[in-house]
Amino acid sequence: MGSDGNLKLPVIDFTNLKFEANKNPNWEDVKSQVYKALVEYGCFEAIFDEVPLELRKAIFCALQELFDLPLQTKILNVSKKPYHGYVGQYPMVPLYESVGIDDANVHEKVESMTNIMWPHGNPSFSNTIQCFSEQLAELDEIIRKMILESLGVEKYLEEHMKSTNYLLRVMKYKGPETSDTKLGLSTHTDKNIVTILCQNEVEGLEVLTKDGKWISYKPSPHSFVVMIGDSLHAWSNGRLHSPFHRVMMSGNEARYSVGLFSVPKGGCIITAPEELVDEEHPLLFKPFDHVEFLKYYYTEKGQRDQFALRTYCGV
Repeated sequence: MGSDGNLKLPVIDFTNLKFEANKNPNWEDVKSQVYKALVEYGCFEAIFDEVPLELRKAIFCALQELFDLPLQTKILNVSKKPYHGYVGQYPMVPLYESVGIDDANVHEKVESMTNIMWPHGNPSFSNTIQCFSEQLAELDEIIRKMILESLGVEKYLEEHMKSTNYLLRVMKYKGPETSDTKLGLSTHTDKNIVTILCQNEVEGLEVLTKDGKWISYKPSPHSFVVMIGDSLHAWSNGRLHSPFHRVMMSGNEARYSVGLFSVPKGGCIITAPEELVDEEHPLLFKPFDHVEFLKYYYTEKGQRDQFALRTYCGV
């Protein structure tokens, strides 16, 4: 099943849109667009001018520098959380490798990871990663505030924001060096709260609509892809859509991608607010611990299960 060239993700402009909702005349209009896009598609393309082009260029230079390191160095990036460390060498997706950086908006945490990769330090890499993550975290905060206001549960905003931290996952997809399309990353939904993706100008990302059509995303140097994960789908009691997506590669050029993931903290129980459960919207998922769910998802059975969240804690 190929992509439909006529379909496009909704585009939402966050230019000059700061967090002070009550002082910004565009807030309500943009909020309405965000909610509609996340209900219908589970994702959208965001124009966000707070990240300068120089920083975007710097992040992709930093990625190339990181992935050019020897494999024995990259595998030193380890984490107790599943899929938060180095990922690569998978026969199923031979074109893909990635490195995770927990708390990437906190300079000390980034520096600590950097010093493992470069024992003599690499301040340029650390500063680029931390600054980029900090800017994208601002966009994440705006979007999540808009979501909670749209759902009428903004009283939970502080608790909701404090229940997560940020994982920056940097990814490289080798060009398959063929005009045939090859799988870069298998079809999946994200498992976190919100994902914000930035990529170089090599195409590959495809998003599945609710009616089974694939949308090919054409990267822009000025925009990001925002996507809902299963944890927010469950927290919103199914009101927001968590879309299936994949990466399909062709040609010789490598695709570099950076994703900022807002992730529930370990021990945090995800449960839909009582205001979002009623006769029209019965409870869809039992309360669950995100880290425990990930442990199931990364078992052999969980990896085969397209609807792993429903299997794990569906009502």
